[in-house]
Amino acid sequence: MILLDNEKKGSRQAMSEDIITKILDRENLNLAFKNVKANKGASGIDDMSIEETAQFIKEHKNQIVWQLYNRKYQPQPVRRVEIPKPNGGVRKLGIPTVLDRVIQQAMVQVLSPMFEPYFSEYSYGFRPNRCCQMAIIKALEYFNDGYDWVVDIDLEKFFDNVPHDRLLRMVSDVVKDGNVISLVNKFLKAGVMIQGNYEDTEIGTPQGGPLSPLLSNIMLNKLDKELEARGLHFTRYADDTIILVKSEKAANRVMESITHFIEKKLGLKVNMTKTKICKPNDLKYLGFGFYKGKEWSSIPHIDSKMKFQRKLKSLTKRSESISLDTRFEKLNWLIRGWVNYFRISKMKTFLAKIDEYLRTRIRMIIWKMWKLPKTRENNLVKCGYSRGEARGLANCRRGYMFVAHSKILQNAITKLALSKPNKKKGRRGLVFALDYYLA
Repeated sequence: MILLDNEKKGSRQAMSEDIITKILDRENLNLAFKNVKANKGASGIDDMSIEETAQFIKEHKNQIVWQLYNRKYQPQPVRRVEIPKPNGGVRKLGIPTVLDRVIQQAMVQVLSPMFEPYFSEYSYGFRPNRCCQMAIIKALEYFNDGYDWVVDIDLEKFFDNVPHDRLLRMVSDVVKDGNVISLVNKFLKAGVMIQGNYEDTEIGTPQGGPLSPLLSNIMLNKLDKELEARGLHFTRYADDTIILVKSEKAANRVMESITHFIEKKLGLKVNMTKTKICKPNDLKYLGFGFYKGKEWSSIPHIDSKMKFQRKLKSLTKRSESISLDTRFEKLNWLIRGWVNYFRISKMKTFLAKIDEYLRTRIRMIIWKMWKLPKTRENNLVKCGYSRGEARGLANCRRGYMFVAHSKILQNAITKLALSKPNKKKGRRGLVFALDYYLA
């Protein structure tokens, strides 16, 4: 645990009600460090790990606090990391140092409760007790009430294009502490290191730090309030916004006027090549798709399904030499996470196919692990087959897929055998998707 003393406050002695004092409170800083440590993020440009940063803070705690109180603290530039997008292009992340992330997290823990009363009821991203599933449920309510024309707003490189002056003005409307405003400004203008070269950040709020999601909500809260003032139905998760109306004509009118508002009033840019008007069945929102039976329902979007299948295939490659224990553990993490995310959707048929696909892939892996015909024959005999039946399959020259679909191997390596933990060998069973979904 890290304890940051706040004994030396320098020439700018703060009153107990000052926001900077709450941010630098010992308990708040300790909690911030615990949260940053729990997130297990990468190191910044200083290459200091969480453990190394903890030792650094213990040795320099008084100096750090003095600098923060006296506006002398200077955040380090963020480290640029580019993540490929599924549809092409890259998402630019900015990874602050661990120390800067601790300070940002301490700020978020104090500032978030201050801004929460001002945020819209229909904003669901990066807020306490809210999640993207709530945005999907609200959208479905609107669809089934007849608001089934969608204006899907796409902000072009939102996090890279946030104007600092407008953002700081919005922050200062609520935060009446110059020290905090100065610190926010320094984090925004800290710069970025790209392949060893420094670049200024005159606009944008880099994704990757704890402060960025809160600043994005502050920036887009003005859009939320404008939509509410117009009486429009909408949901927003971070920069993903959909507006729902009852007719195509209304959708065209709304798209034109809201695009003008975003670009003129917020200083942001709307990507007109991706912004569109559509019906729910043509919409991809937060990874979800939609279809209409008796009423509108959600399903995992086809892109989300394909991405899930690609990950399953990658984790079940026969060429990867890892134990079944490790493979099952990785598969369980992936399956649980994916099914939990899409748990509000209808996907039994898809998951039944995934179960069958996984069982086949695992049987192929086990068949390869048995390697020699004699080993395969002996293992099949142990599973209850006669020596003749076992020898016939063990010496089969057909491919892995053919053997995995054979009745002999399916009955030898059953779904129950794969999913049942082996306590003797300390092995975890594989949690199949459909079983987990129905549990």
